[in-house]
Amino acid sequence: MLDPQAATSTPLSPDLFEAAEARTAHNYHPLPVVVAHAEGAWMTDVDGRRYLDMLAGYSALNFGHGHPALLAAAHEQLDRVTLTSRAFVNDRFAEFTAKLGDLCGKDLVLPMNTGAEAVETAIKVARKWGYEVKGVPAGQAEIVVMAGNFHGRTTTIVGFSDDPDARDGFGPYTPGFRTVPYGDLAAAEAAIGPNTVAVLVEPIQGEGGVIIPPAGYLAGLRELCTRENVLLACDEIQSGLGRTGRTFASDHEDVVPDLYILGKALGGGIVPVSAVVADRDVLGVLRPGEHGSTFGGNPLACAVAVGVLDLLATGAFQERAAELGLELRDRLAAMVGRGVTAFRSRGLWAGVDVDPSVGTGREVCEALMARGVLAKDTHGSTIRLAPPLVVSPDDLHWGLDQLAAVVGG
Repeated sequence: MLDPQAATSTPLSPDLFEAAEARTAHNYHPLPVVVAHAEGAWMTDVDGRRYLDMLAGYSALNFGHGHPALLAAAHEQLDRVTLTSRAFVNDRFAEFTAKLGDLCGKDLVLPMNTGAEAVETAIKVARKWGYEVKGVPAGQAEIVVMAGNFHGRTTTIVGFSDDPDARDGFGPYTPGFRTVPYGDLAAAEAAIGPNTVAVLVEPIQGEGGVIIPPAGYLAGLRELCTRENVLLACDEIQSGLGRTGRTFASDHEDVVPDLYILGKALGGGIVPVSAVVADRDVLGVLRPGEHGSTFGGNPLACAVAVGVLDLLATGAFQERAAELGLELRDRLAAMVGRGVTAFRSRGLWAGVDVDPSVGTGREVCEALMARGVLAKDTHGSTIRLAPPLVVSPDDLHWGLDQLAAVVGG
């Protein structure tokens, strides 16, 4: 393995970092690293220092940086056509929608760009379905959501967030949402009324610290929604497409939602691609002019996403995430009581609660950066680990060695 901290003699990172921060709205608090190149599970900064990527773009880079098949798909498409808008049909669109629909076992695909757009789309679809199919009185549709959720940062979405950083100062908030504790099936059942059109849930709450619900929770929600004639919408933007060792995190309980909400890894880390996927009796409620996106389903996005879907079709990435996830779990278990108070993991995804006496999550991530590992903190002293699924076992263990050294485990 190359020395991750090999560097040039005249560091450029501090000046470039300060220049970037000086002209950028401070809606992020990035670590002070300036990336210039990346390949596989490794990133290199402008000074030549190498870092193991243990974040993978919040799961947008499940297949690593610069996967050859995805780069080839993008390069080939760049020479042909990149955007037509949905006013016309491009020659990659049918293949994309067919393959994504088949992956999900659903009839129709509604392509968008970002994850938040896909969630907003699902909200609109669920409300329209409620009015036209279920017969909910106009303007009375309700959606049950979960405490601790993270579905994006649009004005509608932050209105049903309980994270003060995401919510405070952005009201007035959109009505029509009822919040219940995550993992509490009885609370979800009690919240459903005659005007409920959907239950919106993350099968695993990523931003919350990789929070895994109790066994049977998702299956219980599926049964409840079926019985009460309510749509089950699963936000698999972070948890889906191989991250947890299955194609979707909901697959762990053999749950098929009415709406899949997808994003991040669907674009292969190359272009933003998101989608809502559902059967015709749900997505079919939309008519021309009621929803849209100029860039949604553009030829470049479709070409890259088809490459992603072809990779997923092999099952190799899901299997790799499951196998390496066992090694990740065992290594983290050995750190409990030795600088780590608790952890939660599924596949190659973990939330690690560091003993506050060691430091905040930010401080731990800064110490990891100094040792050649890039990760991201979330609440308090919790950090998230989500390496690309292409990470080698040796590199994964090396990264975990650095974490153990930082926390004292």
